[in-house]
Amino acid sequence: MKNKNIKKIHFVGIKGVGMTPLAIIAKEAGFIVTGSDVAEPFITDIELTKSGINPFIGFSKENVRDVDLVIATGAHGGTENIEVKEAVNSNISVLTQGDALGIFQDGEIFGKKYKGICIAGSHGKTTTTAIIATILKENNLNPSYAIGTGEIPSLGLSGHFGQGKYFVAEADEYFADVVNNKTPKFLFLNPFIVVITNVDYDHPDIYESVGEISDALLEFAKKIPPDGVLIVNGDGEENRKFIASFNGRKITYGFSPNNDYILERVNSSPEKMFFWIKSKETILGEFSMQIFGEQNAQNALAAIIVGLEIGLPIEKIKKGLSKFKGTKRRSEFIGNLESGGLVYDDYAHHPKEIKETLSAFKKSFPKFRIITIFQPHMYSRTKKLFNDFSNSFPDSDEVLITEIFPSFREKKDPDFSSSLLVQEIKKFGKNAIYFPALSDVVKYVTSQKYGKNTLVITMGAGDIYKVGEKLLDG
Repeated sequence: MKNKNIKKIHFVGIKGVGMTPLAIIAKEAGFIVTGSDVAEPFITDIELTKSGINPFIGFSKENVRDVDLVIATGAHGGTENIEVKEAVNSNISVLTQGDALGIFQDGEIFGKKYKGICIAGSHGKTTTTAIIATILKENNLNPSYAIGTGEIPSLGLSGHFGQGKYFVAEADEYFADVVNNKTPKFLFLNPFIVVITNVDYDHPDIYESVGEISDALLEFAKKIPPDGVLIVNGDGEENRKFIASFNGRKITYGFSPNNDYILERVNSSPEKMFFWIKSKETILGEFSMQIFGEQNAQNALAAIIVGLEIGLPIEKIKKGLSKFKGTKRRSEFIGNLESGGLVYDDYAHHPKEIKETLSAFKKSFPKFRIITIFQPHMYSRTKKLFNDFSNSFPDSDEVLITEIFPSFREKKDPDFSSSLLVQEIKKFGKNAIYFPALSDVVKYVTSQKYGKNTLVITMGAGDIYKVGEKLLDG
């Protein structure tokens, strides 16, 4: 798709973390950008404002009357949205978010050609993508990038139209449109380098098994050209099975000594993490960055390998990595309670993510009491992974569970509640409490007056982050 007839692009559901980076890229590239969404505050609001993009509130046929291209998200009705239907009826070109990301990364719409670096996998995509973009940026490679989160301290906005030859993209395994286009979004991309952080079971609303996810990832990996490379986590049974199924050039990484690149000695504090890397018998030395957690050391190692593959010297990679300070909603420090406790927020919404994140906090804050406020996301995920969720909190001293945050794609189930999850968590000897509403948990935490040696973590993919904001507001 060339841009000669495209001057104005409209984004339906522009506040979504997949849509906002694309809107920012289009704006920086010189297109006129409009968008629409609901009035509810979202983590991308600040980014859009800084970019000079002021979304229409609500959806209307009038919003697309004078545009040249409409980009639709799977949210808000997807292709059934009133604005998308009006565009189709008016012969205006319509792309899904996944298709648009692929076209942007190809660069044809911008009149240039990029080399695509794509980061896929069940967990850690956002952080790994942001680390790679930071390393490239700090080494003056001026990459374009699209990252599914809010603002990123080391980068600024989550999207950027760069003048360099690389386009770094978070590659999502979810369907382009659950009703009308069941193509995994990442299959619209044409990568040169693919990173797969791990293979795990998630999205039970669209995938029946981890095998289906693995098959989709394999189809994606097969898009790598002969001169490209797959960089993949080699730890764990599912990862190893996936690696064995891919016949192209591949590089493995992780803690296992069988990997091509091996992590050794990870030391964390609340402010910084140090780790050592070797490849075969070559010691690559010590690396550091301003976040903690062994899972993030693995994410960083994947990014380091990308840097090496594109020809960056080790010392320049180390310099870029040291500038990374995390991303929005990933172990993000929010502030202090009036009573002295620390408040963090994290996007973890899968049992493995919860367990790994809490383990990282426990190792970095060994003398702190940890209070976890978890909001399950989606009825389908909570039901399918119920037993795994119940055993996800071994490193939490107290577990506060709010009601399930349903996806826009599913109906509320009156016969299922996260109160059932609380009952199951208690069987593991945990002090777990159920709260029907976010306001209830805010009142409870405030009443407890948690002191300076207490760490309160809000967790989930819904609107649980608002609890932290309310706690700091007093």
